[in-house]
Amino acid sequence: MSQDTIKNLKEAVVKDNDRFPDGWEGYIEKAKESTFFRRVMKEALYKDVAGALGAIHDRVIEAAKPDLIGREMIWVVPTNEALVRFYKAKLAKAYEVSETAPPEKPEKMETQDIQATIELACKMTFSRSYIEDAPWAVLQRAGEEAGRAIAQLETEKIFNLYNSIADGDLAGGAVQATGDGSSFAWADVVKLWATVKKENFSPTVLCVNPAEAEGLLAQNQFIQSLYYAPEQVIRRGVFADIRWLDLRILVSTLVTAATKLAIDTNYAAVMLVRRDLTTEAYEDPGNMRTGMIVTERIGLGVLRNKAVAKGT
Repeated sequence: MSQDTIKNLKEAVVKDNDRFPDGWEGYIEKAKESTFFRRVMKEALYKDVAGALGAIHDRVIEAAKPDLIGREMIWVVPTNEALVRFYKAKLAKAYEVSETAPPEKPEKMETQDIQATIELACKMTFSRSYIEDAPWAVLQRAGEEAGRAIAQLETEKIFNLYNSIADGDLAGGAVQATGDGSSFAWADVVKLWATVKKENFSPTVLCVNPAEAEGLLAQNQFIQSLYYAPEQVIRRGVFADIRWLDLRILVSTLVTAATKLAIDTNYAAVMLVRRDLTTEAYEDPGNMRTGMIVTERIGLGVLRNKAVAKGT
């Protein structure tokens, strides 16, 4: 466990007065009363409850990372506010400034408000007698399972956000026909890439399912990219970086044959992070239950429909 873990956890708690009205001190006091975290202290030989919280939170973060693939396909904006206003030009204009031609009036801007009101949570609870006997590895696993569950749900919500765009509002004005009914090939990648480029956006990621990734991996255009990709990146499901297209391939079981997506992540949508992954104690004395809760608070919104192409 690093000091950065405790620092990041403290920052998440302090900046969210609604969730933690008693601040960091109240957060720590609650953990001190937890059978679960007292057991973590004893089993892992931590001198205080903050160390125990940090140790479990480390496991939450590490387990979540492989499933946070959704953050690869959206603009992530940390914020301390519950609502953020985004300004968008309907059509940005450039003009020449000269002695004889005064500057044109700037294009009218439109605004879009996005609220960070989505709270995701995973509660892991156990009987007190079970926690009394549980070894350190089992307590770690509780954190890992919670982190993984939150990350998967977050990614699912990001996919659903893109899938909520009406077909007629997508790049190209429709869902693009890709594949020959049995495979997804290099030509299909180029077609989705070009569909977004024709809208004057530049796709940065292409999302496919594992079955289609299997076919792509067998093609020469992708085989060579694997020689240069770090092993940990491939394990996360980001297995290719097509150099001249400036495009990464993301792989997820959440992507079906009807939802292949090419996205310009710089403009298409935004995910506000009001409170990132946070681990806290849970105690239910009346029912003799103890454990932990992992939460995060985010907001999601589409900014530019035409920065997204969908293939079927």
